[in-house]
Amino acid sequence: MPEIDDERAEVIMYGIQLIVGEIPKIFLLFGLGIILGLWWQTLLAFFLILPYKVVSGGFHLKTHIGCFICTNIVYCGNAILSTIYTFPSNIIKYSVILATLILGIIMISLYAPADTENLPILTKKERSIKKILSYVFLILNMLLALFIKNTIISNILIFGSIIQTFSITRIAYKLTKNEYGYEMYLKQNSNV
Repeated sequence: MPEIDDERAEVIMYGIQLIVGEIPKIFLLFGLGIILGLWWQTLLAFFLILPYKVVSGGFHLKTHIGCFICTNIVYCGNAILSTIYTFPSNIIKYSVILATLILGIIMISLYAPADTENLPILTKKERSIKKILSYVFLILNMLLALFIKNTIISNILIFGSIIQTFSITRIAYKLTKNEYGYEMYLKQNSNV
């Protein structure tokens, strides 16, 4: 298509790769949830944390198989843990919620939105909106976890928020050999 420049073509190609890679992975994730007898817990783990994940960002693995394995560990693992674990007391549960909230707020202020080299978030407006929404969704998750009586759903919100908060940290980026896209952009432009 001659009317599309190279940069736009690259963005379109990246989008197609994501669609081709992500859709089968999601079906396989839910299939594994069904096989494990945790279909609704896996579904909830995915959709309850999705808004926080979309706006706060996080690392990406370099291969589809690595991403598939990690995604299944995150969502099915959350479903398994949330189903089998019960906090020994409400005081411990409330303490974990408070600690998750404090840690999340600190990590969001430092790293969100955590973008990648392949898909940097470059505009200050978009970065600001995503950071604010990260705070909003984290706080909503923790409030829901505090007031929902269903232990499994409450645990999914708590454990999912902890996992997602960890995924935006510098430690997670170093372990997965990722770079923050915005930082890379700033470095490249400061050298010009």
